[in-house]
Amino acid sequence: MAAAADKSVAMPAHAGSEISAVEKSDISEDETAIAPHARCASSETPLLPEPETASERDRYFMRLAQAAAEEARAAGEVPVGAVLVRGDEVIAKGFNHPIGAHDPSAHAEMAALRAAADRLQNYRLPGCELFVTLEPCLMCAGAIMHARIARVVFGARDPKTGACGSVVDAFANTQLNHHTVVIGGVLEAECGLALSSFFADRRRAARDARARLAASTGVGDDAGGATNASGTAVEARDSGDPGTRWPL
Repeated sequence: MAAAADKSVAMPAHAGSEISAVEKSDISEDETAIAPHARCASSETPLLPEPETASERDRYFMRLAQAAAEEARAAGEVPVGAVLVRGDEVIAKGFNHPIGAHDPSAHAEMAALRAAADRLQNYRLPGCELFVTLEPCLMCAGAIMHARIARVVFGARDPKTGACGSVVDAFANTQLNHHTVVIGGVLEAECGLALSSFFADRRRAARDARARLAASTGVGDDAGGATNASGTAVEARDSGDPGTRWPL
């Protein structure tokens, strides 16, 4: 399980107040440990205006999801977070952790759905809403439908695997036996920045590792990579724009 069910938290009167996030931890230098749930709008993707249907309440719960995403960052995972709400009560939260769990399905949405279903002792969660910092993928969209979630609110769009309209719209088919309201782009810039900064830290760590290797061997190259004592090239794993090349 990615995250245990959260204790009930009633929404305060001032729903727009800032939510403190878990302190960012140092990121591992192992660039191979990038989780699958790792794409959002690139710097080339124009940010659309926040939807007019987004409310201060939506932004409040999205900030809670952002705080959950920081828990993923602190664990060295791609920072995606989710909270599941019924009325104004937080039923459960989840954060992305497929690396630590050795589980390709351990996305933030899946963690929140599992925790909520366990807490309520029912896999169906009618009347509940899911707030997540990154547009759900097709796997998560399917689980959301099966759980009968009434409404999904997401932050950053995902132009590579987004299943709420960016790549496919899993919720638009009129033949579905359950229909979910989807609102996207809530606090989009903030949610996208959390992801892009994570990968900027990864690239910086990789550059530092190459510099240390070059200093210890006395050998380097001008291509951004490094070579070891035998002259074998060391792969530069941080090349390219993370917004368009985040690995799955």
